[in-house]
Amino acid sequence: MAVTITVEYCEPCGFKSHYEELAAAVQEEFPDISIDSRPGGTGAFEIFINGQLVFSKLEVGGFPYEKDLIEAIRKACRGEPVEKITNSRAPCVIL
Repeated sequence: MAVTITVEYCEPCGFKSHYEELAAAVQEEFPDISIDSRPGGTGAFEIFINGQLVFSKLEVGGFPYEKDLIEAIRKACRGEPVEKITNSRAPCVIL
């Protein structure tokens, strides 16, 4: 099954590096899957698999764990329903 991944992120927030890190991990695990990005609103880091929102930083307040996203992609590849990822790691905070 063809799987498409889109990440919408806030570039002024400095989230491009998070996107690039995630995209590299996805490409390593799934070399045949394309992962695209598009500009998002302030504070956004939203991940869509086949058009379905599976992770929203705006809702959970952090960034996804790579293992959770990899598992969601694996399910999508098998044609299984993908549940929303609710686990997140806190954004880096510099004190």
